[in-house]
Amino acid sequence: MAARPVCQRNISNPAPKSALASAGRPTGRKDGLVAGNFGAGLEIFVNPDTIRADIEKSFTYKEAVMGIFTKTTEFLKDRLGKTRSKISSSLSSVLSLARDIDEELLDRLEETLISDDIGVETTEKLISDLRNAYRSRQIATTDDIIPFLKEDLKSYWPARDRRLRLADTGPTVILVAGVNGSGKTTSIAKLAYILSRNNKSVILAACDTFRAAATEQLTIWAERIGVEIVKHKAGSDPAAVAFDACQAATARNTDFLILDTGGRLHTQKDLMRQLTKIRDVVSRKIPDAPNEVLLVLDATTGQNAIAQARLFAEAIDVTGIFLAKLDGTARGGIVIAIKDQLDIPVKFVGLGEKTQDIAEFNPDTFVEALFN
Repeated sequence: MAARPVCQRNISNPAPKSALASAGRPTGRKDGLVAGNFGAGLEIFVNPDTIRADIEKSFTYKEAVMGIFTKTTEFLKDRLGKTRSKISSSLSSVLSLARDIDEELLDRLEETLISDDIGVETTEKLISDLRNAYRSRQIATTDDIIPFLKEDLKSYWPARDRRLRLADTGPTVILVAGVNGSGKTTSIAKLAYILSRNNKSVILAACDTFRAAATEQLTIWAERIGVEIVKHKAGSDPAAVAFDACQAATARNTDFLILDTGGRLHTQKDLMRQLTKIRDVVSRKIPDAPNEVLLVLDATTGQNAIAQARLFAEAIDVTGIFLAKLDGTARGGIVIAIKDQLDIPVKFVGLGEKTQDIAEFNPDTFVEALFN
């Protein structure tokens, strides 16, 4: 019987990512090395420490990508001025009435938080936490309420929720959805701008082929930012644009492919089905894509944004929210309601008209900006 061919890989020369992935399912060991079976009688041995280093490097890269969108607390305080002013004013009007905590004060506080667009369910949870903290003597007076609320709110968002999902190999594909007027095209431009300015290659795909001037608007943004765009003539099949964009991104070894889909009204089932079709085409062309499905919501619409998100989530697997126009509204409390009612993480927020006016959503920074 012919001997099985074996490739011995020197531990100082790390295996490619595909090898590392397969070696994660060991078939045996040899001289301290892990053996991974690659089929066709080929077995490669790699050092387990090399595998761990590659995984750690991957996580470091992902953290670094999100880091390029980071903004300071002072920046957020300035851009969230309307929401911060409303919440500060309403809380002060309640907490200044008395120093002692009682049921009447908690009831007033509950009404106030609901009026600040934090949402009924979220507010009930916060008030319940406050009541339990008071009964267990964690807090004693109204001076303790805001510090307690801040820490309670910060705990709502696990760190893993906020990471941008990146492809292990090949282009990272981000499918962007949202209703007309939500700020979708501008939000895409902001993402592309920050990525390209940090040495990431980006291709935009103009899959919104039915709205008048949609492709033209995205083309203008692409030229202004200096990134490539894949587009067809008006009225073309959006899925065909997605197909060609996937081919281009793969052939050019692009870092990020961002697809602008048609401005769907969440009540139009035929358009929602078209969105599902685009997603399916992408997943067939690029394994495990799309890596992210971002839903752009207009923060100025308040609780209506949650209704939109629920219906979009029924059509596609929404992995994150891009909350646009947050600087122009006093309804910033909707960020908290979205997480608590939908469990869809807010990953990015839009904070102005300029391409650089985008920030990753950081709960610690956000809460401090709102309550300071």
